[in-house]
Amino acid sequence: MATRNIRQIGDSVLNKPCKEVKEVNDRIRDLISDMFDTMYEAEGVGLAAPQVGILKRIFVVDVTGEEPYLFINPEILETDGEQTGYEGCLSVEGKSGLVTRPNHVKVRAYDINMNEFTMEAEGFLARAILHENDHLNGVLYVEKVEGPLLTNEELAKLLEEQEQSKE
Repeated sequence: MATRNIRQIGDSVLNKPCKEVKEVNDRIRDLISDMFDTMYEAEGVGLAAPQVGILKRIFVVDVTGEEPYLFINPEILETDGEQTGYEGCLSVEGKSGLVTRPNHVKVRAYDINMNEFTMEAEGFLARAILHENDHLNGVLYVEKVEGPLLTNEELAKLLEEQEQSKE
């Protein structure tokens, strides 16, 4: 169990497409374990291999803190609907932006034993899966932001103001 350094925006590794995983060996198992440790330590809900400097098609997601998912060589099969919400990223520290994504996703991937599975997700989990899958193609969420990037403080203030205006 170890944490790895998270690459930050501007690091060229974040803009490169990742290579398919051919087999899960001890190095890949260690990488996956480290990715979960790194994600939890950074209090994130997802982490893709290029964010720790490895150009492999692997990402991990856990939007509840109790349901970890691993995706190896994921392929988005279909998407549906629409949701717009604020996203952040461990590779874009302290910033958030408004992004529109599909509300539903169907993805095929492999688990740690290279067994194929298909999964469907909606809402926040779908958003996280699509966000992390973008990383595997060298795309950061900032390329999809509608409007300005906000600091976490600006976002908190904006959300507080929106909540107060509802009252």
